[in-house]
Amino acid sequence: VMTAIPQTTNGPATLHASAQTLRQALSQLPLIAILRGLTPEEAPAIGQALVEHGFSIIEVPLNSPQPLLSIAALARQFPNTLIGAGTVLTPQQVREVHAAGGRLVVAPNFNPTVVAEALALGMVVLPGIATATEAFAALEAGAHGLKLFPAEMISPTAVKALRAVLPSDTALLPVGGITPDTLQTYRHAGATGFGLGSALYARGNAASQVSDNARAFVKAIRG
Repeated sequence: VMTAIPQTTNGPATLHASAQTLRQALSQLPLIAILRGLTPEEAPAIGQALVEHGFSIIEVPLNSPQPLLSIAALARQFPNTLIGAGTVLTPQQVREVHAAGGRLVVAPNFNPTVVAEALALGMVVLPGIATATEAFAALEAGAHGLKLFPAEMISPTAVKALRAVLPSDTALLPVGGITPDTLQTYRHAGATGFGLGSALYARGNAASQVSDNARAFVKAIRG
């Protein structure tokens, strides 16, 4: 049963509300769908294929065709799903995603101005980090969780080492090359969840293919 994910609004409770939104979404299914290359025409069918399998977090990278239109379409169709953008590099892009109805900002890097803008707009923000220095700086800036990127460079052993020093409730989300076969090794090392790219959706995939891929990932995370 899908639980409504609370909408966040500006105000003193914004940070807490956004953190709660992320926790709730990850507790439903700790997988983020990364739909790089998605077109607005494909968005409804691909979104439906994911939501039917329990996905509660979907990002459309901004280097996709007309990403703001896809985000707007998904946000309208799935109001209880945490929808937003990936590859967000500037505060201006944060504002554009927010205006399109997005509530999630994911970046490949840690840029304090991007984090600050997302927090000011009551959005969930997941900057990309690869080192302990970046991780602690991002958390100090207010990041709700950490995208470990690229995961191909960050072994499960390194995830375990980071987990040992970071606050215990930090959401650690490896992204990059994650497959149903590699997922559990990272999970056992302390990963909270995962961002899923081309192994879940690649440009031009039919909704039926995405549905099959989603089923495989859900089985792997719950296995």
